[in-house]
Amino acid sequence: QVLLVESGGGLVQPGGSLRLSCAASTRAFSTYAMGWFRQVPGQEREFVAFISWIGSSTFYADSIKGRFTISRDNAKNTVYLQMNSLKPEDTAVYFCAADQFELRSQTAHEYDFWGQGTQVTVSS
Repeated sequence: QVLLVESGGGLVQPGGSLRLSCAASTRAFSTYAMGWFRQVPGQEREFVAFISWIGSSTFYADSIKGRFTISRDNAKNTVYLQMNSLKPEDTAVYFCAADQFELRSQTAHEYDFWGQGTQVTVSS
């Protein structure tokens, strides 16, 4: 079992920035690929970004490409999502997820462990 805890969400104006963090409880963190997803009430969970277990490979949803950056620090058991140029349509609950088999998937059900989520609200 892997416990994931997100932090860093909040209220930000359009054009602003936030950095989300996701801390993992496992010493085996460096063996898990990680993803970020987001969800708006009434909608399915949407893929945002992926990073491989050593951080050498990343890919992003088209909707956030060029604005968001995923990174990880395996020494701190933490994955990050730097979000710049935020837009009102980025408003959602953001979740991190662990992928123990590095499926490199954009599908939520292929991830094995999830955090509880952190709210991001972009509004003036």
